[in-house]
Amino acid sequence: MSQSPIFWMKDISVRRNKIQILEDVSWLVNQNENWVVVGGNGSGKTSLLNVLMGYLTPTEGTVQMPGRGNATESKTQSWDDWRKRIGFVSSSISQMIDLDELAIDIVAAGRDAQINTWGTKQDPKTIAAAEKILKKVKCEHLRDQPWAYLSQGERQRLLIGRALMVQRMKVLVLDEPCAGLDPVAREQFLHFMEELAQTGPVKNMILVTHHVEEIFPSITHALVLKDGKVLARGEKKRALNSASMSQAFGSDLLLRSRLARYRLYFQEELEDRSKSAPM
Repeated sequence: MSQSPIFWMKDISVRRNKIQILEDVSWLVNQNENWVVVGGNGSGKTSLLNVLMGYLTPTEGTVQMPGRGNATESKTQSWDDWRKRIGFVSSSISQMIDLDELAIDIVAAGRDAQINTWGTKQDPKTIAAAEKILKKVKCEHLRDQPWAYLSQGERQRLLIGRALMVQRMKVLVLDEPCAGLDPVAREQFLHFMEELAQTGPVKNMILVTHHVEEIFPSITHALVLKDGKVLARGEKKRALNSASMSQAFGSDLLLRSRLARYRLYFQEELEDRSKSAPM
C-alpha cells in the first residue's frame, strides 16, 4: 500500500441468530483521512463500530492494524492495546458518568480510558495534561463544574477532551455526537469540530451519523451503508451523491452542497419550488 494505513477491514460479515448484520464490508482508513460513516437506522453503523472496537467478533473476514497483524485472530491483549489508540465519543459514555464528577476529573480519567474517579486523586502530571486539554476544547472555565450542571454542548466538548487524553490515539471516533443538541448548539459544536480538525492534534476522525447536515468540511472520505452492505466508499465528493443517498434512505432524494456543507431534499420538494417560482 502506498499510503500508511490506520486500520483496514476485509470482507467483514457478521451473522447472529441467522440474521445478517454486516455483509462483505471492506474498509481502509489511511493516515490524515477523516471519514463519515452514513446510513439510516439499522444500516449497520453501530455494528461496524463494534467490530472496529473489538466488541463484536466477525463471522467472516479480518480486521488488521499495523504492527498487530490480524487483530481478529490475535489475543485479547491486542484488542486492549488497540482500544487505547482510539478516542471514542459516544452517548453511551455520557450516560455512565456520575453527576458529581468534576470536569477536570472527567478529562483526566481519559488517560487510562476510565469513567468516574470516585474522588480518587489523579497524578499531578495527569491533571496538568488535562488542564491543557481543557483549554484546547475551550472548557477551562468549567474545570471544577460537576457533570450535572453542564449543558449538552459542554458535555460533548468534555468528552472530546477525554478522548484527546488517550496517549497513543490514532483515530477519534465520534458516534452520533450531535444527538440531543439543539440547532444552535449543534452548529457551534460542528464549527468546533472543524476547527479541531484543522488546528488540533487529531489527524484522523471517523464521524458516524445519519444526518448529512452534520458532515463538516474537513471530512475527506465517506462510507455509505444500507442493510449492512457498502453502497459507496471513497472520497467524499464521489461517494456522497443523490443516488447513494436515495438508496441509503429508501427515498427519492437530492443531495445539495453549499459552503462545503450538505443538505438533503425530497426531489418532489424541489420540483414544486421550481414550478411555483416566478417566471
